[in-house]
Amino acid sequence: MENNTITRKKRKRIWPIEIIAGLFIMMIVFFIAVNVDIKTTQETLSDTAHYINEQCNSFTRLNLASETKSLLRVIESAQQIKHNITYERSLSDKDIFTEEFIKKNMQECYLTAVIIMDSKGNLIAQEYTDEYGADELNEYLDSTSLIDVVDNTEKTYAIRIDCEDGSYVDLAACGMADSSGIVVVYYHTPAEYVNNYNLSFTHILSGYDDREDGKIVVTKGNQIIASNDDSMVGEDIDKYNVIKKIKETGASGKIVHADSNRRWGSHNYGLMERGRDYYVYVYMPERNVFKTTPRNMQYTFVAYMFAVLVLNMMRWKTVQGYEREQYEMQQQYAKTLQEKNEQLQEAVRREEKANAAKTDFLSRMTHDIRTPLNGIIGLLRIDESHKEDTDMINTNRKKMSIAANHLLSLINDILQMSKLEDGQIELSREIVDLNKLAKDIITIVEQRASDSGVNLKYDKVAGKVMYPYVYGSPLHLRQLFLNIYANCIKYNKAGGMVSTYFKCIGTQDGIVTYEWTVTDTGIGMSEEFLEHIFEPFVQEKTDARSVYQGTGLGMAIVKSLVDKMNGTISVTSKEGEGSTFVIRIPFEIASKVEEITDDKEKSSNDISGIKILLAEDNELNAEIAQTLLVDEGANVTVVSDGEQAVREFTRCAPHTYDVILMDIMMPKLDGIAATKAIRDMERPDAVEIPIIAMTANAFEEDARKCVEAGMNAHLSKPLQMDVVVGTIAQYYKR
Repeated sequence: MENNTITRKKRKRIWPIEIIAGLFIMMIVFFIAVNVDIKTTQETLSDTAHYINEQCNSFTRLNLASETKSLLRVIESAQQIKHNITYERSLSDKDIFTEEFIKKNMQECYLTAVIIMDSKGNLIAQEYTDEYGADELNEYLDSTSLIDVVDNTEKTYAIRIDCEDGSYVDLAACGMADSSGIVVVYYHTPAEYVNNYNLSFTHILSGYDDREDGKIVVTKGNQIIASNDDSMVGEDIDKYNVIKKIKETGASGKIVHADSNRRWGSHNYGLMERGRDYYVYVYMPERNVFKTTPRNMQYTFVAYMFAVLVLNMMRWKTVQGYEREQYEMQQQYAKTLQEKNEQLQEAVRREEKANAAKTDFLSRMTHDIRTPLNGIIGLLRIDESHKEDTDMINTNRKKMSIAANHLLSLINDILQMSKLEDGQIELSREIVDLNKLAKDIITIVEQRASDSGVNLKYDKVAGKVMYPYVYGSPLHLRQLFLNIYANCIKYNKAGGMVSTYFKCIGTQDGIVTYEWTVTDTGIGMSEEFLEHIFEPFVQEKTDARSVYQGTGLGMAIVKSLVDKMNGTISVTSKEGEGSTFVIRIPFEIASKVEEITDDKEKSSNDISGIKILLAEDNELNAEIAQTLLVDEGANVTVVSDGEQAVREFTRCAPHTYDVILMDIMMPKLDGIAATKAIRDMERPDAVEIPIIAMTANAFEEDARKCVEAGMNAHLSKPLQMDVVVGTIAQYYKR
């Protein structure tokens, strides 16, 4: 009885201690959890702010480099016009500052305006192509710095002028050789181009959710120029109390509790980081900062209650269990934190790589696509100015055709490389006659080599092919070798040689391996470049894109195709002497195939009198196709979409039309759906009538989809009339 009383007394003495101890422990855990959450938040916000700041600085440097390059170009243009003036004055004493002379120089240098002033800055002559003339630039034209160039012919003046509409003007000036005046030129970049092509900060923040990652704000002066909350962009920072209080601390990278004078839980924690030209603010509400604190408090309370219960039975075990539990919690927290940090770092690396790849791709493709387009536009302008000169117009048309074909080749290479990288290219398994394939390739290559002044030397493949019939993908084999030959011819010298040697490596288990060795006597490649030859968009010299008209994708496509065929390709080269490509490809041996007479060759290509239903939504394409087909003697009815094509075919009596030419991408009903609808009709000609696809999608996968939909053939745009006529004649049965 006495022991029970003592026990009860001890229990009475212990429970206040347990309560006090429990409260003390809860306070400690609360303090630690709060500090850990704040520290974690500070690290997260600091990492985010630092990354955004670095990206802003990088973009600033890139934009500055772009501005410098643009100013150098207009400086060179001013110097060129100065030299042209000096040359013209040496030929004649007459006034050379005519409208024709100035416009000619302006067009040759791709300028917006050319302004000629005397040595005191008075306007002599000016020509410009848009609304920004000398009157709008008086402030800069009257500047002392610009006028000073007249006294020193080696001195130049250049400045970028930002306009109110978001466009800008790159202006340069230099004194004439005899110090008699000043040449001022400028190029005006429209706001639309600036918005489309200049680097901006907006996409840096596109991956951040303001509800999870907090608010991210980039400011310049007192204005917000970027944020993951679009409603804040363009606002003054004084409008936001949180940003003002973070700014007032003046400490970069230090977390601040920004009181927004609202109820608890709506206040924010944030920090700022100073950049070269910008301030980056990152902050989030308290409820996001202390996400783990309530949970840790709950865990601690449950653990303590469990410990108190067990302590009454076995104190020492309770202590050990509690310590072990605390240790495991800390380890788990540390592990989770480490995993989150690693995930964040990996995300940052992926973002940086994606940004670099996108920037590089845009830079390259802008140049490569604009080059042939500029040529075509320029030749059209020349034709417009010389309507009477038939010979010049015919010559220019040939040049435009070459430029257009180059642009088409560029687009096809980009799409082909994209499909290869995404794994969308599937090799077909067809019986291939290697002798015939070699003849077809050589026939194409001979013409290209002849046009470039390059000689071809090759083995007579027939007779050396041990197993001429193999299983393979003829389309991709042809593309592989045409790309290699194109590379050898393009980078060869006038009078150079491209040699091809063929041999069988061996056979095993029904697989034969052939080797092709293609050698050229061209400009060759350096050892450093050979390590990167199969990488997309890579070329030996920085000026190769302009000189040799290439995309840098040809060899990357070759390597991808060879890999898909389980083959190998190796390259050796020496600068100034040439290069050697060795291709080894294994093939499954096929049984000998009897030669079949090609009905296409026997059939006549006469389509006169054939009644054709043409479905094409583009008026220009429809007009071109109709005119060319009518020139061949066909009768053509045009409809503008798939729905009209089905309606027209249904309306007419059976066998009214002999052939249907069907575009694929059309409004209301596309070509695939329209074909299926026609094939499903219960009338005899619905199954028999040839339906031929016409589409800009030129890949084998697209042709396969057309055939699966019930079409007979697939023609890729731009249309080649000999192919169109031959295909129609092949499938039409008179």
